[in-house]
Amino acid sequence: MTPFLAWLFLFGAILLEVLATSLLNISNGFRKPLPTIGSLLLYGAAFFCLAQALKCVPLGIAYAVWCGVGIVCIAVIGVTIFRQPLNLTAYLGIGLILLGTLLACLSGGVRH
Repeated sequence: MTPFLAWLFLFGAILLEVLATSLLNISNGFRKPLPTIGSLLLYGAAFFCLAQALKCVPLGIAYAVWCGVGIVCIAVIGVTIFRQPLNLTAYLGIGLILLGTLLACLSGGVRH
């Protein structure tokens, strides 16, 4: 697998996980069947994509990117779509997560 394809799988995994988490919120604690089923299917697809990415991207880097980008995306969705406000401390924390993710990526992160 090429590094480019591995990173595509990783970002596909992140997108699927963000969609799954959004549906999890809509499922209202697994009380609504369709969002629940959609969430579980998307989580499965996300983990499949993550497993493919791990063929080329080291685990520590992949997981840092998965978590960091996922947290930022979910925070943005929470604020914009679900109207869940964040305070200054939360924004600063999310900014630090983003900075940490960037630093982890700059450390080198692809094996051949």
